Amino acid sequence: MKNRTKLPNIYLGVILVLMYLPILLVIIYSFNQSKISSVWEGFSLKWYTELFRDASLLQALINSLVLAAASSLNAAVIGTLAAVGMLKVNLRSKGVIEYISTLPIMIPEIILGMVFLVFFSLIGLPFGMTTLIIAHTAFCIPYVYMLVKARLVGLDKSLGEAAKDLGAGELRVFLDITLPLILPAIVSGMLLAFAMSMDDVVISIFVTGVNTNTLPIKIYTQLKTGVTPKINALCTILFAVTVLMGLLSGWLGKINTQKKTVLEENR
Repeated sequence: MKNRTKLPNIYLGVILVLMYLPILLVIIYSFNQSKISSVWEGFSLKWYTELFRDASLLQALINSLVLAAASSLNAAVIGTLAAVGMLKVNLRSKGVIEYISTLPIMIPEIILGMVFLVFFSLIGLPFGMTTLIIAHTAFCIPYVYMLVKARLVGLDKSLGEAAKDLGAGELRVFLDITLPLILPAIVSGMLLAFAMSMDDVVISIFVTGVNTNTLPIKIYTQLKTGVTPKINALCTILFAVTVLMGLLSGWLGKINTQKKTVLEENR
């Protein structure tokens, strides 16, 4: 008997409204003539013009992009090597080590930020982009580690063993077999780490320098004087770029699937 209830559709509709209505309002009011977001005074592009004239806000955006890119890349390298290494070792304390490796995403951010603050102060490292990259890399590593580890568990071990039987060394097996197979997990972990780094406020406040502002910190500090619709314009641009990247990724994935299908049919 078919389930004719409309509750699942209603539930899905409510969730979608709650998720995307705020984003839609931000996009609409980025074209508002008024400085007050709650008052509509007519269509205008002046806040986009003001946005590109605000050098400090654009510099904060550049800092955030550089920070997120560097942190996610470092996390990808360290997290991948850690996952591969933990799969090969056989230690009694392996479970404890894996648990410790995921602690940065379980510890409250304010505690983690204070720990980094004390640590960098003790070793005398100047606060700035370097401390930001180190701190962000530390809490981004577990995201890559867990995704790559899950992917490695599902791999067919006979592929590596067959390559070794044919004379390939450990490095050759990793580069030619393991790495291509776990690459989707690495990329997924990097994207997740990139998003977490771009979104971070609490830890960044503790470890940033006087002259190093990130976009989340810049927006947070503007709350004291009032956020202008320039932020709405910036959010709209970032949202549009994200949507375009998602569409591009889906299109490339579809093309890749079609190519694989053609190759399999031609065999």
